[in-house]
Amino acid sequence: MPSALLNAALEAAEAASTLIRKAYRGNFQVNYKADASPVTEVDIAAEGAIKAVLKNHFPSHGFYGEELGRETGDAEHLWLIDPIDGTKAFVRGYPLFSVQIALMRRGELVLGVSSAPCWNGGIGETAWAEKGQGAWLDGERLRVSDNTDLAKATLSTGNLARLARSEAWARLGGLIPRLHRIRGYGDFLHYHWLAANKLDAVIESDVNILDIAACSVIVHEAGGKFTDLQGAPLGLDTTSVLAATPALHGQLLQELRYTPPA
Repeated sequence: MPSALLNAALEAAEAASTLIRKAYRGNFQVNYKADASPVTEVDIAAEGAIKAVLKNHFPSHGFYGEELGRETGDAEHLWLIDPIDGTKAFVRGYPLFSVQIALMRRGELVLGVSSAPCWNGGIGETAWAEKGQGAWLDGERLRVSDNTDLAKATLSTGNLARLARSEAWARLGGLIPRLHRIRGYGDFLHYHWLAANKLDAVIESDVNILDIAACSVIVHEAGGKFTDLQGAPLGLDTTSVLAATPALHGQLLQELRYTPPA
């Protein structure tokens, strides 16, 4: 039975998704942040819609959003919000973007909703998970692969700029021929597919916690392991990902031996 927290997060994700569907492939204003990443009026409106729903249910909670920043509330609950993770895709009119909502309780990520409103021919899909309650995709239980063999593994990569500047880049190159296949699905998709037993591992070196918080809960509750590239648990300052089946996670961690470049 979903908790009041999870029901509120699902309601908030649907409120944002409704706005996004109406604007998708339409006309909207695009601006650029200091790091040259785009932000649209739809991002801002969607984050506002998410916060409005969550504040209605939990007015004392804290919020940390991609577009509207940090709003402190009680020290126990912090909602992490990326209203459109994949704004570049949204701007260019292809559906590889999602609404990401996670809840951190006393520093631990305990709930995640990842909704891709325009994926799958516009049908969309929504994955969610809550600590101890399993992971679900549109009502179907998710479970990671039981693969333990790198030679049978499919690895998906995302943003890799920092990894490419590190000594681990050559080690990744040496690992690739030993894998079954390598892909670059990126964004929400490779985390949904990892949780759904459609691939076995994900590596990224350039992310923001808001991009991955919700998906980390989903993968964990589907039986996977989700850390940064050095094996550390996620926190607000996390910038990299190693997510995989439990058996493969340790093997990949040992193979890569990643140290972020200076």
